Amino acid sequence: MAHRSPVTRDDVESLPTVGARSPVERARLGAYAVIGASVGAVPLPWIPDSLVRRVRGAVVHDVAVRHGVSLAPEARDVLCEPAGPDGPRGLLAQTARFLGLRFATRAFTRVGPIRLVWPVRNAFRTYVLGHLFDRYLELGRIERAVRIDADEARRVRQAIDGALARALTIEAPQVEEPTVIDDQRDATTAFVDGMLGLAAGVPGRLVGRLDAAFDDLLAHGHG
Repeated sequence: MAHRSPVTRDDVESLPTVGARSPVERARLGAYAVIGASVGAVPLPWIPDSLVRRVRGAVVHDVAVRHGVSLAPEARDVLCEPAGPDGPRGLLAQTARFLGLRFATRAFTRVGPIRLVWPVRNAFRTYVLGHLFDRYLELGRIERAVRIDADEARRVRQAIDGALARALTIEAPQVEEPTVIDDQRDATTAFVDGMLGLAAGVPGRLVGRLDAAFDDLLAHGHG
């Protein structure tokens, strides 16, 4: 295979620019998450992983293009592998993982809608991959090479996986809530509104914790 020489931003200064890059729209990442949620419904052991890999690969490619960078094939593989950059691969590993999930689903069907767990998990992990990779390219990347190689991708993937593990324990910056002005609600209405607003804020607070954990892991390593 021919060696790919690094391409730097200095090499592409003559190309048309698109202005400052902004974060990828949450609605766009949400659409990918919905697609990711649907792939687990295929009842064949090797198909879900293959489809998840395709969806995750499309997410990171989309995000990279919107930030004016490219992904080496090995870097895309590292980012989109469902089992992680160093996880088990191959048909046997996929089959074992599939059968394990199926067994768990059947064992716990009596305790609630357990079948929803796997689509929600796929959707969540797809969204987080796109969101944190976008955050890295917007705020955390210092390399000048246009092409992201496997080593850089592995560092980012480890930070993403680590952020998922640490999101519930890390201290995230507090977001100041707006103050109600001229509140005309009765006590019951105010209480119900407060509970619903608290629930509606959970995704935003979780994303804030993911951001804080991801930033910390990028800055201080993955230990």
